[in-house]
Amino acid sequence: MEDYVVRATAANANIRAFAATTKNIAETARQAHDTSPIMTAALGRLLTAGAMMGAMQKGDADVLTLKIGCGGEAKGLTVTADSHGNVKGYCINPKVMLPPNSKGKLDVGGALGPGFLTVIKDLGLKEPYVGQTMLVTSEIAEDLTNYFVESEQVPSSVGLGVLMNKDNTVKQAGGFIIQLMPFAGEDIIGRLEENLKKVTSVTALLEEGKSPEEILEYILEGFDVEFTEKTETRFFCNCSKERFAKGLYSLGKKEMKEMIAEGKEIEVNCQFCGKHYYYSVEELKEIEKIRK
Repeated sequence: MEDYVVRATAANANIRAFAATTKNIAETARQAHDTSPIMTAALGRLLTAGAMMGAMQKGDADVLTLKIGCGGEAKGLTVTADSHGNVKGYCINPKVMLPPNSKGKLDVGGALGPGFLTVIKDLGLKEPYVGQTMLVTSEIAEDLTNYFVESEQVPSSVGLGVLMNKDNTVKQAGGFIIQLMPFAGEDIIGRLEENLKKVTSVTALLEEGKSPEEILEYILEGFDVEFTEKTETRFFCNCSKERFAKGLYSLGKKEMKEMIAEGKEIEVNCQFCGKHYYYSVEELKEIEKIRK
């Protein structure tokens, strides 16, 4: 099945909702960064959130960045997404290994530890919007729920999940975001809260074979659900040798001359997708000519 995000409204547009299936995205990220199971789960959750929050953006050129800076062994994660379903991300330490948590699950919270979640929205304005909140559980879904309430004043419920196979490949991945609009009445809020109590985990719903549409219908049972958009989503990195060459333009004269004098090919790596790019001495000389 392709990865995709669905968007819906319910309760006469007093609720807006998103759900996604992201198994391929999480598995692509695992392969690109050779992540441990814990970090596959952590990065997969944040990528899923990025895919859904990217779908919230309206402009063709809008870009969303989610950054977690933390004190645990993970050190931090970064995800970027656009409004066209493209998402990419990386973690600083992809090899974290910890015992299961008290529930017998992958200890993402322990890997991250205390820290901050930063959301950056580049909407083509002079300055990007930046919101930051403290991590409350470091399990990512609860931290995003807190972010929406504290930074955007939008009561929300976020669910994210990544389930691993025994061979450490990704078996299931997905999530949902449910948000209440400003004029939602107490009856709507109460019914939604009761519905959310039924949800044990996102991966359990996916394991039952539920699609993103069916997940939203389950969570929004009793409401009139209207699906308004379906967007394919994918792990996509727009890096290229040409783009990295432009980055080399910014090096100082001394650094460029030293690299050329060494007479060796240099290697540049993309943090987001793990691709390697190589520049010969002749190519470095050409870059030096261009920047003069």
